[in-house]
Amino acid sequence: MPYDFDLICIGSGPAGQRAAIQAAKLGKRAAVVEKRREVGGACIDTGTIPSKTLREAVLQVVQEARGPFAERDGIRDQTPITAERLLRRVDQTIRREQEVVEDQLRRNGVAILSGQGSFVDPHTIGVSRDRAEERHTTEFALIAVGTNPAVPPGVTTDGEIVMTSDDIVNLKTIPKTMAVIGGGVIGIEYASMFAQLGIAVTVIERRDRPLEFVDNEIVVELAHQLRDRGITFRLGETVASITIENGASRRRAVILLESGKRVVADVALYSAGRSAATDGLGLDALGIAAGDRGKIVVDAAFRTSVPNVFAAGDVIGAPALAATSAEQGRLAAREAFGVSCGPMPTHFPYGIYSIPEISMVGPTERELTAAKVPYETGVARYREIARGQILGDDSGFFKMIFHAETRKLLGVHVMGTHATELVHIGQAVLALDGGLDYFLDTVFNYPTLAECYKVAALNAANKLSS
Repeated sequence: MPYDFDLICIGSGPAGQRAAIQAAKLGKRAAVVEKRREVGGACIDTGTIPSKTLREAVLQVVQEARGPFAERDGIRDQTPITAERLLRRVDQTIRREQEVVEDQLRRNGVAILSGQGSFVDPHTIGVSRDRAEERHTTEFALIAVGTNPAVPPGVTTDGEIVMTSDDIVNLKTIPKTMAVIGGGVIGIEYASMFAQLGIAVTVIERRDRPLEFVDNEIVVELAHQLRDRGITFRLGETVASITIENGASRRRAVILLESGKRVVADVALYSAGRSAATDGLGLDALGIAAGDRGKIVVDAAFRTSVPNVFAAGDVIGAPALAATSAEQGRLAAREAFGVSCGPMPTHFPYGIYSIPEISMVGPTERELTAAKVPYETGVARYREIARGQILGDDSGFFKMIFHAETRKLLGVHVMGTHATELVHIGQAVLALDGGLDYFLDTVFNYPTLAECYKVAALNAANKLSS
């Protein structure tokens, strides 16, 4: 029987967008279902775009108010740093990005269905809006609903005193103190941003170190810089309860730790993980399996246990990056329509938009040691690089890891200004199976941060020849 669409994507974030556009480019009839007020999903509405834009706004206002060059030149911005001032730029960026996504979908002939999507059966999707439901049939379906912030039982978020990362875009005032529960990517990003504003921040993390998957040297240096900005780390601690205390002058969050410690803050930001946003999708009726925190289990081709239903993006778990989600959606659409495609790239970069930012591609030293891979490192520091001095960044750190016998590049790990841009040179060399000799023989623009590759390569060459 004919279907209304060849592919319906539930969710219009990076995975849903790319899948729908890929299907359209293959000549298929595609649609996206989005329950939010605009397309783009959480990535644009409350997640990636807002948080990264907020970071740039924080850097800009702080630089204007008390940056090193502003003080030297006698130029001081006396405008108060307010939540409204910071979030104005965030709102503008969100609106612009939503317009871009909607334009891309419409230009490719992708239908936009507004409402809550749910499965009636494997080939029928209901879209509910304003108490009315319309149904659409489809040959294939892609679940790309992403995730929601996870909150432990017994903790109530009010969006003002006890918040999740989704609530930051609605911040009314800049707090004087903040507690961040969770030392993962989101927690460290926001902790560093608010500490940059001069706010006293306490990070509570149940593990013995934040950002466990990041290179140890970088984590140690990052923690040192964040402590210098006034961040207090409570590591190896578990939250027992969070309550709101109504004081005479203001409301505050009271956090009781299992160790008996008590942390009081104007705002508590809960950022300890996320759960799949699959409630209301009707997956039980389809028999689709769910894993940890409700994440959907898929095979290597992103197919669920129901043959015509695929899933991609954060809803299937790690790596849960916007860039990888987009690629997963594209590959899932090609798989659905029988178009040959290779597997996901193995060398994709991670970006952590803390202040300073961090980026990496390839394994860490700890992972290589566990795998018994012989290696050598080459290190460059921004203070040795002319561009680092020009940018006023004397604490940036750059590391490359090479195989000790073949001299092939194994990984790149960076902390500092433009780290998320700089890492892509290493990513390209990794993908092309290059190694130490490439960096020794290549001429980089001067002055640029790319010179770190030359300095680190010379450092590694000296170690390997000794």
